[in-house]
Amino acid sequence: MKKIELKKKIFNISETSREVQKKFIELETEKIIEVVHLAQKVISKNGKILIFGNGGSAADAQHLAAELVNRFKKERAPLPAIALTTDTSILTAVANDYDFSQIFSKQILALGKKGDIALGISTSGKSSNVISALKVAKKLGLYTVGLSGGDGGLMKEVCDYLILVPSFETPRIQEGHLLFLHIFSELLEEIIFSQ
Repeated sequence: MKKIELKKKIFNISETSREVQKKFIELETEKIIEVVHLAQKVISKNGKILIFGNGGSAADAQHLAAELVNRFKKERAPLPAIALTTDTSILTAVANDYDFSQIFSKQILALGKKGDIALGISTSGKSSNVISALKVAKKLGLYTVGLSGGDGGLMKEVCDYLILVPSFETPRIQEGHLLFLHIFSELLEEIIFSQ
């Protein structure tokens, strides 16, 4: 590709990304606020947030857990969050002994308590291990929150709160998820630590 074609491609990608993110915020602001208030309530009652997903969504789960446990913008006390994507011994043992679809469900059973939040991330909304974990979480009395894209796939059946990026393109959905993670982290810090 010639340099001029590459520049045009870069502009088109960035313009599409901006349009998707703008529409995402227009459509999902109220749900984002509800989820932030839910997290505040859960944390105030000594609950925690369990976060999970596959591939890039696994990285997003770890990213959010790091922002909450460490800090986002404020010097403050840690917030209770666990990425269920990080313990390779658990992940491989469960996948080997049972099935890959159970890698998050088993951890929800071990770590989740009624009133906690299970936050599943799946760009398609069809990841069987994420869906399975959300079902288990719901049965145990955890609040179920999903981050997805497009029409939400199967997640819409198992989530108390489903936040959707209005796109079926994985990169655009992932960009929306990252925007959510940062907004969520910043607002949660503001609400909890400005009191």
